[in-house]
Amino acid sequence: MGQIPPKTCHLLRAFKANQGAGDCGSLPGALLLLVNMPTLEAPEERLRKFKYRGKDASMRRQQRIAVSLELRKAKKDEQSLKRRNITDVSPDPSEQQTKGVSLTLQEIINGVNASDPELCFQATQAARKMLSREKNPPLKLIVDAGLIPRLVEFLKSSLHPRLQLEAAWALTNIASGTSELTRAVVDGGAIQPLVELLSSPHMTVCEQAVWALGNIAGDGPKFRDDVILSDAIPHLLTLVSSSIPVTFLRNITWTLSNLCRNKNPYPSDHAVKQMLPALFHLLWHPDEEVLSDTCWALSYLTDGCDTRIGQVVDTGVLPRLVELMSSSELNVLTPSLRTVGNIVTGTDHQTQLALDAGILAVLPQLLTHPRSSIQKEAAWALSNVAAGPRQHIQQLIACGVLPPLVAVLENGEFKVQKEAVWTVANFTTGGTVDQLIQLVQAGVLEPLINLLTIPDTKIVLIILDILFFILQAAEKISQKENMCLLIEGLGGIDRIEALQLHENHQIALTALNITERHFSEEEETGTVLPARDQGDEFLKHLTNTYQSSTTPKSGTRPKESPL
Repeated sequence: MGQIPPKTCHLLRAFKANQGAGDCGSLPGALLLLVNMPTLEAPEERLRKFKYRGKDASMRRQQRIAVSLELRKAKKDEQSLKRRNITDVSPDPSEQQTKGVSLTLQEIINGVNASDPELCFQATQAARKMLSREKNPPLKLIVDAGLIPRLVEFLKSSLHPRLQLEAAWALTNIASGTSELTRAVVDGGAIQPLVELLSSPHMTVCEQAVWALGNIAGDGPKFRDDVILSDAIPHLLTLVSSSIPVTFLRNITWTLSNLCRNKNPYPSDHAVKQMLPALFHLLWHPDEEVLSDTCWALSYLTDGCDTRIGQVVDTGVLPRLVELMSSSELNVLTPSLRTVGNIVTGTDHQTQLALDAGILAVLPQLLTHPRSSIQKEAAWALSNVAAGPRQHIQQLIACGVLPPLVAVLENGEFKVQKEAVWTVANFTTGGTVDQLIQLVQAGVLEPLINLLTIPDTKIVLIILDILFFILQAAEKISQKENMCLLIEGLGGIDRIEALQLHENHQIALTALNITERHFSEEEETGTVLPARDQGDEFLKHLTNTYQSSTTPKSGTRPKESPL
């Protein structure tokens, strides 16, 4: 089958979106960016704009903001929007009784418009074969010849199932083309007779109708909704529960996934509720293509507001999705990971359900996956877990995510490093002093400082903010001077000072403010440790200092203010 990759897939990244449980159809028009802060000269105002600064749990939930809405470009491992049937031999045994006929375009036009059903069949079959060419099929030529109205009429010829099959096949391939060609099929009135063919007693006719509807729905939300409003879903679900060949089930699952696709607007609530039980059932099917398209369907349904995510989570799919994240098949791993990544953009409760299902037993391993696209998705999911409350951050630490995260920052491809930087940024803005100490102990400073020379201004600004909060944490336990020396020993001061001359005004100003606030001569008090030679000693000293400064009551954990 020829594949047309999807155009884009929207993903919420970094901090989670506060879209509310009710308004599912809208996203903030202007998404706020973590790094677009005024300056470091007004720390209290600056702190208020970070996610958890001095806010209780309810305020944090209410004021959660989307930091970035990224258009992720289509990749080869993405699911196809449309599929063209280029099979050389018809699956209908009855065609074997009729030799293939090669006709000119004019002969096809004349035959399609004839009154003799046999002539109509031969002409339609010839047109279908032209449309099934692997290279450069004349889709537009057939449309411009005005054949669609007759092809749609043939769909209704219940006494001639071979003709129905050829007409549905031809329309399938036309609808696999551009939006203009798909519109021609829809405007020709094809949707309703195709839906009616879902009840055909002839399996090959029925399957071809499924395929055609999948192509129409895959074109976009308008035609997807037209298919839904034509009552296609109940017919498709009836087919899912019947005994059909796995090849047929693959087409049905793919068509269902296209009915879940697109979010402007989302498919109707009613349609989603109709499909979810079947998708849960299909998630246990042994065929990897069925699993793949089922996971893609769930990824589309979770790519939205908390209510949409909740509809999927409430079906109980999370444990199975976590299992599939360990799949060796990339076409199953990718959409299952994407779905879980979408789920952890939701509420703290939804994220906790994902944690309870065991995602942290898998995500750290995926940071070392041989495919960088999987590393990136895993780091993105972790960044959204890190955007949660400190309990979630503690679970990240406990699962051993810091060493592979630091390794990605040091040696990963830049697209993966960016996601890892977002993870660290969320970690530092939501974590406690103790958690930030563990982050520093894991060795995060050196790769972050090394990344200060990259040309990506957004990431440089985020790293500067991370360093600011780490210095703030050290200051809380009277260890700022030693932290400054550690940063200096890693070459951080030289790079921060160099950024004061950066062409980007925000970077230059932020670097200047960090230098003046934390590295100016007036700040030095004379308490020093050789940064390079005694870095490990300092980190132990930092931990001991923090632990000795906290004296919790017996049997309780002290309430720790976020940094």
